[in-house]
Amino acid sequence: MSRARAEVGDVVQDAAGQQAIVTDIRRSGTWVLRPRWGPMTAQWETVEPDSLTVVETRASRFSSGQDAW
Repeated sequence: MSRARAEVGDVVQDAAGQQAIVTDIRRSGTWVLRPRWGPMTAQWETVEPDSLTVVETRASRFSSGQDAW
Protein backbone atom coordinates (compact mmCIF):
# COMPACT_ATOMS: atom_id res chain seq x y z
CA MET A 1 0.00 0.00 0.00
CA SER A 2 1.44 3.36 -0.93
CA ARG A 3 0.63 6.55 0.86
CA ALA A 4 0.17 9.91 -0.79
CA ARG A 5 3.13 12.28 -0.71
CA ALA A 6 2.31 15.52 1.07
CA GLU A 7 1.54 18.60 -0.99
CA VAL A 8 1.35 22.28 -0.07
CA GLY A 9 -1.62 22.91 2.23
CA ASP A 10 -1.88 19.33 3.49
CA VAL A 11 -1.99 18.60 7.21
CA VAL A 12 0.72 16.06 8.01
CA GLN A 13 2.16 14.26 10.97
CA ASP A 14 5.93 13.96 11.24
CA ALA A 15 7.95 11.11 12.68
CA ALA A 16 7.88 12.76 16.13
CA GLY A 17 4.06 12.83 16.08
CA GLN A 18 3.77 16.58 15.62
CA GLN A 19 1.04 17.81 13.28
CA ALA A 20 1.94 20.50 10.77
CA ILE A 21 0.86 22.15 7.55
CA VAL A 22 3.10 21.98 4.49
CA THR A 23 3.74 25.59 3.45
CA ASP A 24 6.29 25.11 0.68
CA ILE A 25 8.10 22.47 -1.34
CA ARG A 26 11.41 23.80 -2.61
CA ARG A 27 13.19 22.70 -5.76
CA SER A 28 15.95 21.32 -3.57
CA GLY A 29 13.51 18.68 -2.31
CA THR A 30 12.96 20.36 1.05
CA TRP A 31 9.47 20.39 2.55
CA VAL A 32 8.77 23.46 4.75
CA LEU A 33 6.35 22.90 7.63
CA ARG A 34 4.66 25.07 10.23
CA PRO A 35 2.66 24.03 13.28
CA ARG A 36 -1.01 23.25 12.67
CA TRP A 37 -1.84 25.35 15.74
CA GLY A 38 0.20 28.10 17.32
CA PRO A 39 2.59 30.68 15.92
CA MET A 40 2.78 30.71 12.16
CA THR A 41 6.36 31.99 12.31
CA ALA A 42 7.64 28.74 13.83
CA GLN A 43 8.81 26.64 10.89
CA TRP A 44 10.97 23.62 10.28
CA GLU A 45 12.09 21.66 7.26
CA THR A 46 12.48 18.07 6.20
CA VAL A 47 14.27 16.51 3.26
CA GLU A 48 12.49 13.22 3.94
CA PRO A 49 8.95 13.70 2.63
CA ASP A 50 8.22 9.98 2.97
CA SER A 51 8.50 10.41 6.74
CA LEU A 52 5.38 12.62 6.66
CA THR A 53 1.98 11.02 6.98
CA VAL A 54 -0.89 12.93 5.35
CA VAL A 55 -3.60 13.46 7.98
CA GLU A 56 -5.88 15.58 5.81
CA THR A 57 -5.45 16.97 2.33
CA ARG A 58 -5.85 20.64 1.56
CA ALA A 59 -8.79 19.86 -0.72
CA SER A 60 -10.69 17.95 1.97
CA ARG A 61 -10.09 20.71 4.54
CA PHE A 62 -11.55 23.32 2.24
CA SER A 63 -14.50 21.17 1.18
CA SER A 64 -15.39 20.50 4.84
CA GLY A 65 -15.23 24.19 5.74
CA GLN A 66 -12.09 23.89 7.88
CA ASP A 67 -10.20 26.39 5.78
CA ALA A 68 -8.69 28.42 8.62
CA TRP A 69 -4.91 28.34 8.60
